[in-house]
Amino acid sequence: MQRRKFLQLSTLIAPLLATKNAFSFSGTGVTKPIVISTWAPNVKANAEAWKTLSSGGRALDAVEAGVKIPEADPDDTSVGYGGLPDRDGIVTLDACIMDEFANIGSVMALENIMHPISVARLVMEKTPHVQLAGDGALQFALSMGFEKINLLTPGSEKAWKEWLKTSKYDPNRTNEEINKRIKNDEKHLPYPWPVAMNHDTIGMLAMDVNGNLSGACTTSGMAFKMRGRVGDSPIIGAGLFVDNEIGAATSTGVGEEVVRMCGSHTVVELMRQGYSPEIACRKAVERIVKLRGNKIKGIQVGFLALNKKGEFGGYSLEKGFNYAIQTNAGSKVYDGKYIKP
Repeated sequence: MQRRKFLQLSTLIAPLLATKNAFSFSGTGVTKPIVISTWAPNVKANAEAWKTLSSGGRALDAVEAGVKIPEADPDDTSVGYGGLPDRDGIVTLDACIMDEFANIGSVMALENIMHPISVARLVMEKTPHVQLAGDGALQFALSMGFEKINLLTPGSEKAWKEWLKTSKYDPNRTNEEINKRIKNDEKHLPYPWPVAMNHDTIGMLAMDVNGNLSGACTTSGMAFKMRGRVGDSPIIGAGLFVDNEIGAATSTGVGEEVVRMCGSHTVVELMRQGYSPEIACRKAVERIVKLRGNKIKGIQVGFLALNKKGEFGGYSLEKGFNYAIQTNAGSKVYDGKYIKP
């Protein structure tokens, strides 16, 4: 009798426990669908992606729709329209996208187009290639019906002209200096220097109701960069990688360091070995430290990962990296763990 009562009680409690797990934000076993993205301001991007995911849509469609939000935001100085220009005053954009079938598309150094992520998707779907760059990427975008616009906003132009007074290119400027500027209530202005961390560059990963993964990454790159500079964001395996059997990863920060060790691919391979998303991200960061030593002083790099179970996690070199999550439970922002205080 006692055993029967126990089994009956267990039958009643099990659905409640399952529901509790489904709405957990612990990062361990969150029920699909789920979308995650780099940086707290991108909760709004997640919300847009969630419209697709919550209605049973495909992860690929969700990540494209999500990252288009910051791409069209004139107040976002590191993605798309409003992005800070290169040293010649020209805004150039990079983006890539990857789906559950390992289909990939990328554009690099694209000018005058609002949504590089959509062009990257069309490269994936409409061409025999996986990457288009510069004038070729623009020519393709125009042939697909995109319209040319001026991406340089008055605010970004003002910041560029301010930077021209010294033309000091210092991508290793520390986060402490940046944070001091913000603390002095100057956060309403675009940074008049090439910041070490583009705080709104977005990498987004999603898993849909069918358990399929996709990812997208888009940026205007390092502020006041050399003409033609390309970072990690549009490079599959560096700024983004998806393996539908294992998980997905994306990165943010100084792209040169991420490209050097194929960062996002490294994170996914570490998850393949059995590491959790957070530990996989940490080990990737530790590899950068081992490779570069004192050369990474003042540099920020962050990784974000999502595995096939719906577990997620992030890790960075320095304090300050955060990421946003959207599930059936709602939206939440996490402060990522880091190696350097």
